[in-house]
Amino acid sequence: MDELNKLSLAEARDALKRGDVTSVELTESCLGAIEGSGALNAFVHKTPEIAMERARAADERLQTGDAPAMCGLPIGIKDLFCTKGVPGQAGSRILQGFVPEYESTVTQNLADAGAVMLGKLNMDEFAMGSSNETSVYGNAVNPWRRSGDDAQLTPGGSSGGSAAAVAADLCLAATGTDTGGSIRQPAAFTGTVGVKPTYGRCSRWGIVAFACSLDQAGPMTKSVRDSAIMLGAMAGHDPKDSTSADLAVPDFEGMLTGDIKGKTIGIPREYRMEGMPAEIEKLWSDGADMLRDAGAKIVDISLPHTKYALPVYYVLAPAEASSNLARYDGVRYGHRAKLAQGDGINEMYEKTRAEGFGHEVQRRAMIGTYVLSAGFYDAYYNRARKVRTLIKRDFETVFADGVDAILAPATPSAAFGLGEMKDADPVQMYLNDVFTVTVNLAGLPGVTVPTGLDGQGLPLGLQVIGRPWEEGEMLNAAFALERAAGFVAKPEKWW
Repeated sequence: MDELNKLSLAEARDALKRGDVTSVELTESCLGAIEGSGALNAFVHKTPEIAMERARAADERLQTGDAPAMCGLPIGIKDLFCTKGVPGQAGSRILQGFVPEYESTVTQNLADAGAVMLGKLNMDEFAMGSSNETSVYGNAVNPWRRSGDDAQLTPGGSSGGSAAAVAADLCLAATGTDTGGSIRQPAAFTGTVGVKPTYGRCSRWGIVAFACSLDQAGPMTKSVRDSAIMLGAMAGHDPKDSTSADLAVPDFEGMLTGDIKGKTIGIPREYRMEGMPAEIEKLWSDGADMLRDAGAKIVDISLPHTKYALPVYYVLAPAEASSNLARYDGVRYGHRAKLAQGDGINEMYEKTRAEGFGHEVQRRAMIGTYVLSAGFYDAYYNRARKVRTLIKRDFETVFADGVDAILAPATPSAAFGLGEMKDADPVQMYLNDVFTVTVNLAGLPGVTVPTGLDGQGLPLGLQVIGRPWEEGEMLNAAFALERAAGFVAKPEKWW
């Protein structure tokens, strides 16, 4: 079989079980694709030796006939996940030289399931960004291009390397993390599927923290079925993470029937933003029609506090980030600035952080420190926490009224050019998260599905938001949408 790297997880799994291919062959195909993909700058720490060792072990396991679904499947790991013996920088200079002595729970779960790690993927520094332009490794590049235009486009952020790698068939799937849309937005920009599970479904242990009450790991894949397979391997209770839910992991793939007859899908009127592009409006309307044709009941719903979601997010997330970033002081690990004679500990902290943190991380650390300071704690941080509760209550009310899932756009536009927002107000970049942050604030599951192309030939995605802990039902609605949309477009290879 040729071009094995182009297979989906489900196709590769079935081929492995039939004995048509080996994990070694799959892995070699992906490693070859990675070697020829330097222009995308997706893989930043390659681990071919580990990959081949795990592939050989997976082939032995497959021969016993008792192999889990992910056994032998080559995947990429976002640089935010600690992986034992492999450099992990979270896209930041301040963690230069850091090699973890432990494995994150999610990557351990995947390794236990037999998945093959190909290497670490590019990302925005500390997951702070919506375009993968804040990375110490340089920009990750979207494999998609506008029709008749060779300008480089963003793959989205912060999981931009993961999205680019999956879209370009460098790996069969990848891990991502989502704090305000960092899985779902890049998935929409690259024509892939991205799942942000319910907060607590996947362990956060061993994942470099951005905002602890918002961060959640999830899969980035080529199809909804693949996401169901991979989420099943990633999820599970972890006593090392106090926010991890002690709940059984359902058979997500087994719940993909595509039957949504009688289900109620809500369309939130507050998501009809002023100035929304006509293409996004039409995509959303067509998506609702597809679900209606599949037998679902489509109803208008109200989430009245939606307009406060972005400001609430950009108070709470930087506040938590500033607290988490305090551990990077040049003392224990990572980068330490060269000190002048007479410099004390404060100078070491200041110089190390000034050199190690990029501008966006510095900006968010300062915002977070400001809103947590004595004079402003109640005015900003406490008020934002209260409004977050109201946003969560909006969703609870809608679900209590019988809505099974919510359909919304994933992004306000298709992928934009790298550098296009460089001189813009940072708030313009933050607006990319307008449709995604509510899901994190409320702790809900969400999935982005590619459903069409814009006028310039770029992918556009819709988002299905589910009830808490009902990822299976949410993925089934997404599966019905995916089947109806029939999206099969791939980027033309130029890299």
